[in-house]
Amino acid sequence: MTGVFDGAGLVELAQRVTKPAHLVAHERDGALGLSERPIPGAVGTVPALYPEWLGDQSFTETHDVRFPYVAGEMAHGITGVELVEPMARAEMLAFFGAAGLGLERLDRELERLRTRLAGRRNWGVNLIHHPDDAAMEDAVAARLLRAGVPKISLSAFLDITPAVVRCAASGLRTDATGRIIRKTALFAKVSRPETAELFMSPPPPGLVRRLVDTGEITEEEGRLVSRIPVADDITVEADSGGHTDGRPLVSILPAVLSLARRKSPGVRVGAAGGLGDPAAVSAAFALGAAYVLTGSVNQMSHEAAVSDEAKAMLAQAGVADVAMAPAGDMFELGAKVQVLRRGTMFAGRAARLYQLYLEHPSLDSLPAEARDSLEREVLGAGLDEVWQRTEEYWAQRCPSEITRAQADPRHRMALVFRWYLGNSVTWAVDGTPGRRSDYQLWCGPAAGAFNTWTAGSFLAEPGGRTVTQIARNLLRGAAVLTRVHQLRALGVRLPSDAFDFRPRPLV
Repeated sequence: MTGVFDGAGLVELAQRVTKPAHLVAHERDGALGLSERPIPGAVGTVPALYPEWLGDQSFTETHDVRFPYVAGEMAHGITGVELVEPMARAEMLAFFGAAGLGLERLDRELERLRTRLAGRRNWGVNLIHHPDDAAMEDAVAARLLRAGVPKISLSAFLDITPAVVRCAASGLRTDATGRIIRKTALFAKVSRPETAELFMSPPPPGLVRRLVDTGEITEEEGRLVSRIPVADDITVEADSGGHTDGRPLVSILPAVLSLARRKSPGVRVGAAGGLGDPAAVSAAFALGAAYVLTGSVNQMSHEAAVSDEAKAMLAQAGVADVAMAPAGDMFELGAKVQVLRRGTMFAGRAARLYQLYLEHPSLDSLPAEARDSLEREVLGAGLDEVWQRTEEYWAQRCPSEITRAQADPRHRMALVFRWYLGNSVTWAVDGTPGRRSDYQLWCGPAAGAFNTWTAGSFLAEPGGRTVTQIARNLLRGAAVLTRVHQLRALGVRLPSDAFDFRPRPLV
């Protein structure tokens, strides 16, 4: 049998990653080709490569998964039980998106997760930072610990808070060899090295002491947590949907990896943001990521808890069809989220609200023309009506916000504007009629990359876009591209088609 040196046959052999590739030299000019079996004159062999082998093997061993892949949390339960469960059963990991949910609903969803995934530890729930509501942050943390959630993903934290330390310390013990064993695995999402360093370090001693003194953690838990990093897995979030600093993955990931090697070698560093096709996933692993975490692409999956109309809008997105808009949960701080621009006017309308907030001290100070335009074109209701709804919400959630608003007209204005920002998510999730132009859909360039890659394939169809097929195809494609790059580096002259992995049903 002779080798294959060009054409479709060479592409097929190069992409057959689960089989070894044997390198053979052409008798005439020494050009390298491939053979599926060893033959006389073979000059080398590239071993088989499985998607399971990408990333850090300690990640899969520690977290009881087969693949180094995580479906990240999307707030308001968009990453819901129906998405987390199939990922866990497919031997991957997913985080339930608890941010934005009330405590009663969170309790119900936690019970569903515990029931459906009994005996499994490859699932988790999100804990998001609440800069203006520490009580809510503490309450969510307490519920996650009480429910025995095996893994917690910490997001939007700029510092270590009591809730974070409580999650890190709860249930710590040592085994017979003295090794510290975690009951709850912590992941921390970061977008800058200085924040990553906080989670790679033990928690602040003063904070640990305070929690011990108040009885929130035991003396032994306080002693043990002071000897380990706050989190063992750091997810570097680059240009992602939702909260993002928009930093390029190729710049921020190596910086955090370098910090981890110097500061805490046992911490694993994963990659998120912009991972919408196999090339991006392969690049993340090539940069040194221990695992990858996807978000935007999963929002288009069959299991995502967002309306079909919203999914159809996301399916039309290109890589440039995104924009930055004020964040509802950190509105007064000026924080922004990345959202879908195409097909919705949310980003522009939200920016207009923030500009009014900056320029005026209160709702009463708004010019009549601006007030009328705001009520008709953005809120869809009178300001007095919106404030009444806002007051009813905060009376249940956090009455102190109402007290503050009564004393501070500017804060009252912020709460009214946040009513629009918060409801725009609900409208997208529910597919509220008449509110399509106000949908807030967290989305990064990865959505456009995914749509480009899947065009014309079974993953272009809504029914084929299951979260597990998305994951398996991204991983298989990443393995194919890793193999192809290996072969090219060894001197095999591959046609450009070799770098094009097309989606296909995988098991």
